[in-house]
Amino acid sequence: MRLGVLDVGSNTVHLLVVDAHPGARPLPAHSHKAELRLAELLDADGAIGAEGIDTLVGVIAGAAQAAEDKGCEAVLAFATSAVREAGNADEVLARVREETGIDLQVLSGAEEARLTFLAVRRWFGWSAGKLLVLDIGGGSLEVAFGIDEEPDAAVSLPLGAGRLTAGWLPGDPADPADVRALRRHARAQIARTVREFARFGAPDHVVATSKTFKQLARIAGAARSTEGLYIQRGLTHKSLEEWVPRLAAMTVEERASLPGVSEGRAGQLLAGALVAEAAMDLFRVDELEICPWALREGIILRRLDHLP
Repeated sequence: MRLGVLDVGSNTVHLLVVDAHPGARPLPAHSHKAELRLAELLDADGAIGAEGIDTLVGVIAGAAQAAEDKGCEAVLAFATSAVREAGNADEVLARVREETGIDLQVLSGAEEARLTFLAVRRWFGWSAGKLLVLDIGGGSLEVAFGIDEEPDAAVSLPLGAGRLTAGWLPGDPADPADVRALRRHARAQIARTVREFARFGAPDHVVATSKTFKQLARIAGAARSTEGLYIQRGLTHKSLEEWVPRLAAMTVEERASLPGVSEGRAGQLLAGALVAEAAMDLFRVDELEICPWALREGIILRRLDHLP
C-alpha cells in the first residue's frame, strides 16, 4: 500500500510518501517539504499568529494535494511541539481540518520519543542491545532508552534548535554572553533527567536522529548523504567540543558554507550544537551513530503493526 506521512514540525512541513506493507522496509517514493519555522512564529502569548496560520493551512493543502497526486491510500498527519504548545492550538487544528480535510494528530513529547525509538530499534535490530536515542528538533529534545521496542524511559525537553535560537541567540554572530547563558540553561534542563536514565545502566549503543545531528556529523567529517543510507555515520564528543566554539564565532552566512549545512538551518546550528554537546557530556557519551530513520518512520511502522 502507498502511505503518506505528513509531519508538521517546528521547522518544516514534510510529506513523505512510502510504499509499505507489514514485514517489509518502507520504501520512499516521494518527498514534499516546505520550511515554516513555526517555533519562531509564536507571538508573545505563545500563539501562532494569523499570518502563520494562513501559511500553515496553505502548505498543508499543498501537501494533501501532492499525496492525492501520488496515489496515497491514507495520509498519517501529525504535529509536534510548535503546534502542541501553541496557545491557540485548537484554533489552528480546526482551521486545518476545515480548509484542508486533514485531521492533525498532536503528539505528546513522550510519544515523539517513543515513536522515534521504535524506528531506531527497527533500523538497528535486537543486536544493538540497550539503546540510548537522542533527537533534536526545532522545538524540543527527545531522549529515550530501552532494550525492547518500547523504551523504558522517554522524555521531551523544550530544547529545540529553532526555539532556543529565537529565544536566546539574537546576534549574528552570537554574543559570547548569550552563548554562555544558553549553555548553562541547556545543561541545567538535561541534568534534571539524567538520574531517570542512569538507573537502567549504561547503553550498549547510542544513536542520534534529526537534521541537527546529521549536520553536526557531516561537518565533523561524516560521509555525505549522497553516499547512501547504509554508510555508517558517527559523531564523537571530542569533535563536537572542538566545533562548538568555532560555530559560536561564525556568522550565519559562514555556517551555511560548511559541508552539509543548509542555508535554512544554518542559523539554528549553534543552538543545536550546544544542546548536542550538553547531552553527550551529561549522558557520558563518547561517540554516537546517526540513524537515517526517525519519527516519520516510527509513525509508518506503528501503522503497519496495527494493520489486520
